[in-house]
Formats: sequence, C-alpha cells, structure tokens
Amino acid sequence: MTGRPGLAELRALAQPPEVMGRRNSEHWAGSLYLRRLSIHVTRALLPTGISANGVTWLMTLTGIAGAAVLLWPSWWAVLICAAAMQLQILLDCSDGEVARWRNTRSPAGVYLDRIGHYATEGLLPVGLGIHVDGGPTSIDGWTTVGALTAVVVLLNKAFGDLIHVARGYARLPLLSEDAGVAAVRVGVLRRIRSGLKAFPFFRVFVAYEFAHLALLAAIIDEIIGGHHVLRWWTIILLPLSVALALGHLTAILLSRRLTAA
Repeated sequence: MTGRPGLAELRALAQPPEVMGRRNSEHWAGSLYLRRLSIHVTRALLPTGISANGVTWLMTLTGIAGAAVLLWPSWWAVLICAAAMQLQILLDCSDGEVARWRNTRSPAGVYLDRIGHYATEGLLPVGLGIHVDGGPTSIDGWTTVGALTAVVVLLNKAFGDLIHVARGYARLPLLSEDAGVAAVRVGVLRRIRSGLKAFPFFRVFVAYEFAHLALLAAIIDEIIGGHHVLRWWTIILLPLSVALALGHLTAILLSRRLTAA
C-alpha cells in the first residue's frame, strides 16, 4: 500500500500487541520511546514507495556511517556516532512497520536486518580502536584490541543465530520467546543468570548501548583531558566480550533451545 494512512489505522496494523510485547526481539528503547517516534517516520516513508527492505538498507548504511565517523579522533565523532545509533534503531523499528503495513514480510528482510546489525556491531569496536589510536593515519595497538573485540562480538552474535540454523537443519519448529525455553537447566547457573538480569552488561555490545557508553567515556575524557577513560574502556571491552561469549554459549548449551521440547 502507498499513500499516507491514518495514525490509528497504521498503529493497529504496524504495531500490534504481539510485536510491542516481544520479550527478546524488542529493544528497551523501542518500548520506552522509539516506537512512539517510529510510527511517524513510517507514516512519512509510506508515500515515497520505499520498500521495507529499502528501509533496512537505510538502517544498515546509517549504522556503518555511524561506526565510520569514529575514525575522526574528536569528541564530536563519538557524539555523532551515538546520534547515528539512535537513528539506526529508529529505522530498525520502521522497516518492520512498513513490512507489516504492506504485508511484505519475508526471509530476505530478516536476512538483511541481520546483516545490518552484524556490520554495525562488528565495525563499532574497530572504529573505537582507531579513534583511540588517533585516527586512520595512526593505527597501532588500540586498533588491534578493537579488532579482536569485534571478532568476539561477531562470534557471540553467531552463537545466537546458529540456534535457529541448527533447529532448521533438525526440522524443529521456530523457537518460542517463552522465558522457560531459554532458562538454564542447572540450578546454580540459572540463579546466576537470573541475577545478571538486574545488571544487563551483556547489552554493552549492542550498537545503541555501545555508542552511548563510548560517549559517556568521551565526555569524561573531554572534562579531564586526554583519552584515558576511552583507552581503559577499550581494554575492558575485550575480556568482557570473551566472558559474555563464553557465558552465552554455556547458557545455550544448558537450555532447551536446542531440543524439540
């Protein structure tokens, strides 16, 4: 469908309760405020005739551009990167809304969406490393640390997506978002995992959180002078990414996500 629909009509079809109430797939910022904005973006995009996949490409390019801005060794670059991640997640909300309104949901859209997130979240640690090194003309050890972090981040993302690959090869049904399916079956580890939900540091490598935490570090550096906080943060990110990846893999293997039940 093209044209500009009424807001209530669009919201009923593009933001149904089963989407707004998703436990795993909906970012907290989407639930908090971005869905209130994205519906207006979607309403403005529909008359242009852009497809849902076209919006996804815009989301991907926005994320890549935001990571690329980090190559500029300035506080403003980190601010612009954080703003770009705001726009990216807004477009990420909007592409699904366009698809639901036009009834053009497809595996290709899911695939392109994954590419966008992999590209963005893989490039951000590299960009941060280059930023701390002093820009593309000063590439050194910090860039290496950022690149290693990026490898682990991408591996961790693959752990999650490979669940669906494995279930597909085993001809199992789609994975439910029921909390019981993801629950770890070992008592002590289950309690640890539940406790960590109060401190969701596992979201550090999601593009939105990554950029805003980097901005916080950059603001502190701007106040005290130098790149001391950003450098320490760049170092911390590598072992943190390894710990999260190992924890994620363990949680998957000890849950019911790879079983038929």
